[in-house]
Amino acid sequence: MRARKAVVVGAGIAGLVAAVELASAGVEVVVVDRAPAPGGKLRQIAIGDARIDAGPTVFTMRFVFDAVFAAAGTTLEQHLTLIPAEILARHAWDETQRLDLFADIKRSADAIGRFAGAAEARGYLAFCARAAKIYKTLEKPFMTAPQPGSAFNLARRVGLLAPNELLGMSPFATMWKGLAEHFRDLRLLQLFGRYATYCGSSPWLAPATLMLVAHVEQAGVWMVEGGMHRIARAFEALATDKGAKFQYDSEVAEVLTADGRASGVRLASGERIMADCVVFNGDAAALSSGLLGPSARRAVPPPDGVRSLSALTWTMTAKTAGFPLVRHNVFFSDDYRAEFNDIFTRRRLPQGPTVYVCAQDRQDADTGQIGPERLLVLANAPAIGDKHDFTGAEIAQCETRTFTLLERCGLTVTRAPERTVITSPTQWNSLFPATGGALYGLASHGSMAPFRRPASRSRIPGLYLAGGSAHPGPGVPMAALSGRLAAAAILGR
Repeated sequence: MRARKAVVVGAGIAGLVAAVELASAGVEVVVVDRAPAPGGKLRQIAIGDARIDAGPTVFTMRFVFDAVFAAAGTTLEQHLTLIPAEILARHAWDETQRLDLFADIKRSADAIGRFAGAAEARGYLAFCARAAKIYKTLEKPFMTAPQPGSAFNLARRVGLLAPNELLGMSPFATMWKGLAEHFRDLRLLQLFGRYATYCGSSPWLAPATLMLVAHVEQAGVWMVEGGMHRIARAFEALATDKGAKFQYDSEVAEVLTADGRASGVRLASGERIMADCVVFNGDAAALSSGLLGPSARRAVPPPDGVRSLSALTWTMTAKTAGFPLVRHNVFFSDDYRAEFNDIFTRRRLPQGPTVYVCAQDRQDADTGQIGPERLLVLANAPAIGDKHDFTGAEIAQCETRTFTLLERCGLTVTRAPERTVITSPTQWNSLFPATGGALYGLASHGSMAPFRRPASRSRIPGLYLAGGSAHPGPGVPMAALSGRLAAAAILGR
C-alpha cells in the first residue's frame, strides 16, 4: 500500500531530506521536533547579535545534496551559496610546527615535503591514491546501498566488481596500522589518524577503510554562506514549498502501532498524529531503550558496540591574536594515544586534548586581527553524559588544558564568560536522548562495526530509520543519504 501520510520525527538533516523526497512524491508529510528550529546537530547558537554554528562545520560530498535538490525539481544554487575552500585545514603542534592541507593534492604534497621530507610526500601521494580506491570500491556496494547487509555479502559484491581491490581496503587492519604503511613521521600519523574522529572513533580501533574520508575531503570542502545552519533552513523551506508541515517545540512521547505496524505518534502534549508510516530521525538507541514507548522497543535490537566520541565545546565570540587562523584549524596534543585511552578506556575528559577551532569569520587567507570573531572550540570527550554529570571543576580543568595548548601553538583567545556557551556530554545527551552525548551513533571500531547499524526498514512495518546511527553512518552527507534511503523504502523505489 502506498503511503498517503508520513510523520517524520526529528528535523535533523536526515529527517529534512526524507520530508523533501516524500512531499515531492505527493505524500502528506508532518515533521515534528522537540527543538524550536530545524537542524538537529546542525544547530546554531545566538550570542548577542552573532549566530554561530555549534555542530558540524564541514560541508563535503556536495553531489549528495545536488541530487536531493534535483529530485525536487530545483538546484542547490537556488537555495545555498557555497564557497570552495582552498585550505582544508591548518594544523599545529607548537608555534613553529605548522602544516596546511590543500584541496589541491600536489600542493599538499609539496607542503608535506617541506614539512617532513620527500619520502613523506611520496607516502602522502600513495595514501591519497589508496583512499580514492577504497572510496570508489565502497560507494555503490555499501554507502548508497539500501541496507548494510553482511560483511560476507559486501565482500562478495565488491569481489565481483573489483576483485583486486579487496585486499587494498585492509578491512581487518586498524587505521593507525594502515597509515603507518605510508607515513613514518608521528605528526603525519596524528594528522591523518584524525580522520577516524570524523566518525567518532579512535584511529587505533577503527578499520583502515576509514582512510576513504581523506578522499571525501580532497573531492571538495565548501563553506556555506550564512553558516551550516543555512542547509537546514534551505531544506525546511523546500519541504514546506512541497507541502510538508512542521511542528516545533513538539516532543514525541510514543510511536503508536496498530495491528503490528506503525500508525503515528503521540506527542508529550497528548496530541496524536496518525499516519501510514513514521520516519524516526533520532538515535536508534532511543527506540530500543523504550524512550518512544513500549511498542517501539522491538523496532531495533539494543546497540551492539561502543558509543562514539562526544565533545566538550565552547561556542563564543572572542578576540584572537598570534596564530594565523583560517576557517578550520587543528591543534594537536603531545600524546595522541593517551588522549583516546582517556576517552574510550578511562572514560574521562582527556588530560591532553587535541583541539579543533572553527573560525567562522575566516576563509582561506589570514585576515589578521579582525576584532571579536565567532569561534567554535572543540575537544573530544567520552559519551557518558547520561551517567555522569560533568562538574564545573572538570570542565574548568579541561578548559585550562585546551586553551593552554592553543597558547603553546601561538593562539591567544581573549574570552569572556558572558560571550561563551559551553556544551558538555551531559548537555549533548539532553539534546539527543539515549546517546550519552555520542555525536556519531556507535563508534566504528572493528571491521564489523559498519554492519551493526540498522537499515532504513525497522523490525516494525511502517517504521523507518534515518540519521547518523542508521546506515550508512554519521556525518552530514551520510545522514542525508539515510534520509533518501528511508524515503525510497517508503515509496518502493
